[in-house]
Formats: sequence, C-alpha cells, structure tokens
Amino acid sequence: MSSTARRSSPRGVALALAPEDCSLLVSTLSVVSIAARSKWLPAPPRRRLLLRRGNCILVVAGNELLLWKRVVSGVQPTGMVHLGNYLGAIKNWVALQDLYETFFFIVDLHAITLPYDAPELSKATRSTAAIYLACGIDSSKASIFVQSHVRAHVELMWLLSSSTPIGWLNRMIQFKEKSRKAGDENVGVALLTYPVLMASDILLYQSDLVPVGEDQTQHLELTREIAERLNNLYGGRKWKKLGGRGGFLFKVPEALIPPAGARVMSLTDGLSKMSKSAPSDQSRINLLDPKDVIVNKIKRCKTDSFPGLEFDNPERPECRNLLSIYQIITGKTKEEVVSECQYMNWGTFKTTLADALIEHLQPIQARYEEIMSDPGYLDNVLSEGAGKASEIADITLNNVYQAMGFLRR
Repeated sequence: MSSTARRSSPRGVALALAPEDCSLLVSTLSVVSIAARSKWLPAPPRRRLLLRRGNCILVVAGNELLLWKRVVSGVQPTGMVHLGNYLGAIKNWVALQDLYETFFFIVDLHAITLPYDAPELSKATRSTAAIYLACGIDSSKASIFVQSHVRAHVELMWLLSSSTPIGWLNRMIQFKEKSRKAGDENVGVALLTYPVLMASDILLYQSDLVPVGEDQTQHLELTREIAERLNNLYGGRKWKKLGGRGGFLFKVPEALIPPAGARVMSLTDGLSKMSKSAPSDQSRINLLDPKDVIVNKIKRCKTDSFPGLEFDNPERPECRNLLSIYQIITGKTKEEVVSECQYMNWGTFKTTLADALIEHLQPIQARYEEIMSDPGYLDNVLSEGAGKASEIADITLNNVYQAMGFLRR
C-alpha cells in the first residue's frame, strides 16, 4: 500500500490509509482480519459506511479505516418521559448517534413486570417513541424500535435463563426494594427475571457500550457475568465441534456513564432519584409539561436556607441537583454556572431555571405534536428500526441455538 500508517490514540489504534487504498484493503482482507489489526473505535461524525458483515461495521472517516463500536439502550414506555430520563439518557443518545452505531428501543416487555393498564400500553409506547424522535434521535443515524417487535429478545432471554443462577437474581437491589413494597402475593416472576431480559436486550446486538446511570451498574454487571458464563459453557471449541465458528458467543459490554446528568434527583427530595413512580407529580418535570406547570413546579421545589448557591456541599443535595439541571439544560460548564449563580438567591435562580427549561423544552414539545399528528411516519420509523435490529439479533440468536445443541431450523 502506498501510504499506510498506524496511529495510536487513548481509545485504540486506527489504520490510516490513502483513499485509493481503502477499496484494495477491503477486497483483500476480511473484516475479521482487519479487527485483529485495529481496535474498536467510535466513528467521528463524518463517516462513510464501507462494509457490513455480520456484527462488524467497517467505516471510512477521512483517510482512516475504523471498526465502529455499537451502543444499545432503551427506556420504558411511560408515555410521560420526565427530565431525568431526558438528561440522564436521551439527551446523551442524541450525541452518541453521531459517534457510534446506535440502537435505541422502547422496552415494552419490561413495562409489564408490575401491574399496568393494558389499554394504555400501546398508546404510551407510541408516545415514548415520538418523544425519542422529538428530542433529536435521527432515524437515519440510529435504529429506533419497539422491544416486542423483535422476538429474539424473548427467545434469547429464555436461553440465558437456563444458565443464570437464581442466586444472582436474588441479590438484585431493585427486586428486593420493589418486592418488599408490593408484597410477595403481588409480585410476578417477571420482576425477578427481568434482569435476564435486560441482558438479552444488550447481548443480542453484540454491544460494545451501554449507557447507564450509576444506579444501573449492577444490572450491567449481571449482564457481563451472564455473557462470560455462556461463553465458557458453550463457546470456543465446544461450539466449533457443533459446526459453529467457535470463539465467544457474546461480546462482554462495557458501561458508558455520562460525566454529568447521569442521575437527576427529585424536585421534592434531593437524595431520591427523579422517578415516574413517585406518588407526587410535583417531584418531576415531564417533558410535555406546559409552561405554567413548569414554572409552578420549580417555584415550589424543595430548597434550603443556606446563603448563595454551590455544587459541592454535601449538606445541600437539592442545591446541587438544581444547579446540575441548569448546567445540562444550558450547555454551560460547571465553572460558568458557578460564576453566574453563586450569589443568586433562590427566588432569582428559580426564575432563571424555569425560563431555561421552558426555552429548551418548547421545540421538543412542538416537534412531538408534529410527529403524533402523522401516525404513518411513526409506524414507518419503528418498522424500519425493528427490521435493522432483527437482522443483527437473528445472527446472535441462531448462533446461541447452535452452540447450545438445538436442532437447526
């Protein structure tokens, strides 16, 4: 090759190529051999898909040949996505779709682990999908779909369940908390086993990275343990003897924790996470809240009697939470927020925060109404996303069936 070089970076090694060499390289090397020569790197915003083979994505960015990392994440179909969902996940996804191959989905199967309103489920699913799109998820960059529309999620969950020790599930903190509140007679088996479905959601797509809040790392660690267990039980030479390619069945994913906004707290308790399950709607800002509701909620939110405003005082959780919300909404640095707000009183800051929220959310609300008024558009987006997801999920599922000894279809 005329001008091939290797360039190291904190995230791996890329192959730097002259443009005329790219087609030659692809025609003479398999994606697998390319993977052995370079690390999995995120593609920069300007990229060109060169080759897709199985779970490997080869892209050209400028004069570099890169293997593209894959990110998956989902959210429950509440129909009323709140600020915590947006700042902790969706807003970060908008940036991620330019850096990675992304799969975002509405986890309607997870929504039935606790008692729910069946007639409202499909409505909430459509509404949540529309909010994704209104917040900036671009269906030309990311695959957005409904979890139940890709049946491989449930099939793989069952296969994973056969090798997941019950003790691993009993230690899940969220199960303990929810079952204690609801009582054994009101808790279905799905509440215990849904972490296995979550593992299926991730492992189906051979995910490299999973955006998680700090309170979700336990579930991701379980996913990693399940992947490693199945790889050891059925992968490698055992799989090869059954006619498979051998090697690992699953890629073991890593956590992608946003540096800020990963955990937005309640407006009524700075030590509790903002949640749709909180009994008071006053505890959260919903993305579709009208202006007057936003103003009222911020006006009434819990504060303290300390002078001035500051991020890092452990005795002021509400102050830290509100300043963090303002920082993320405005796109300012922590230092810029401190410089602007440290001498404000609560009344002045609350007005400033409410105005910033309204300004930020108004375009999202307008776009949401536009999407919901065109059901055909939304159906097409979800159908295309499910189709793309199924292509990858079916490869993984068929490999697992083969490695576990099932008669091939």
